[in-house]
Amino acid sequence: MIKFNTFISTVKATRASHAILFGAVLLMVACAPRPTAERGPRIEEAQIRQVYVATQRDLSRPRQTFGQPRNEQLNFFRASVSIPPVHQPGQVEWAKRGETADPARHFVVTDTKVYDRPNRFMREMKRDSTMNETMVFVHGYNNTLSDAMYRLAQIQEDFDLGMSSVLFSWLSSGDARGYIYDRDSILYARDDLEEVLKAVSAQDNGSILLVAHSMGSHLVMEVLRQAALRGDRELLSRINGVILMSPDLDPDLFRSQAEAIGKLPQPFLIFVSREDRALSLASFITGRKPRLGVIDGPEAVEGLQVQVIDFTALADGEGLNHSVPATSPAAISLLKGMFTQASTGNGRFDDYMVLKAPPPESGVLPIPGGGMIGRRR
Repeated sequence: MIKFNTFISTVKATRASHAILFGAVLLMVACAPRPTAERGPRIEEAQIRQVYVATQRDLSRPRQTFGQPRNEQLNFFRASVSIPPVHQPGQVEWAKRGETADPARHFVVTDTKVYDRPNRFMREMKRDSTMNETMVFVHGYNNTLSDAMYRLAQIQEDFDLGMSSVLFSWLSSGDARGYIYDRDSILYARDDLEEVLKAVSAQDNGSILLVAHSMGSHLVMEVLRQAALRGDRELLSRINGVILMSPDLDPDLFRSQAEAIGKLPQPFLIFVSREDRALSLASFITGRKPRLGVIDGPEAVEGLQVQVIDFTALADGEGLNHSVPATSPAAISLLKGMFTQASTGNGRFDDYMVLKAPPPESGVLPIPGGGMIGRRR
């Protein structure tokens, strides 16, 4: 009995210490100042990326705070984001606190335009592309509008996809303490994201590449499920591919959503990292069950017509390893090769792939087939 009581006390003490540590991490993150996008002049050496934004945020008060009523109107605008000539793949070069943003060294916004009508927004967005496909990007938890806007501009620059991109910015509080608030905001955003997808696909019978990060994956799955339950197969047929990056989603819930959707858009890719520390914290909040973004095998998604790509070996510690495919230069280089090979019809994604880091001395990332990918079915 004494040993058992000692064991129980030890377990309680361990849980308490974990809770204190978790609370301390949240407090430090929440109290850290958040940078905001700054205006700056256009310079010849910088690359300009046009970021089209459909947002639930009130543009006169874009920072959502606890207790503040959620905005009921969708707003549309374009931001011209300048990428500095010193840009490194995977990085968003923010100006440091107290420092004036310099377009030679930092991301800056050189121009903005607000649209009074969604159809004008959609027409201009389409005119900026040479392709009939549009990428719609849905950000994750604890994101400000500035965070998401610069991240999409960085993805456009590093992957050079050649298509127009639309950021759907839902009402995240942009505060690490707002996890539950953000999960409610996800549900609040379902109808608006569905309307944006319909509007994008309606322009010139366009198609959509749907990319979501973290908690944004929950929103994407809810919208696809909602469209399926309404029988809107026309919208689902316009989605040419889905990428869930580091999805903050319960695997059982994902399976339920996927089964309700039925035939999933293809390809349907899930990017995971077993050392994603942000999702480890999310697991702590949600009952210690691993999230979809840290699964270590194909069992959790077996039979769902999805492909899982494990980026663990390519993590570089940036951002708690929560955005490895977009922030790791090695991952970006390898992904570009994989997408190029797949687009030519010479390659395909296996149901479960574990990417391997290149030899340190190589300096180059060969495309798949060069011994850098471990395949598991």
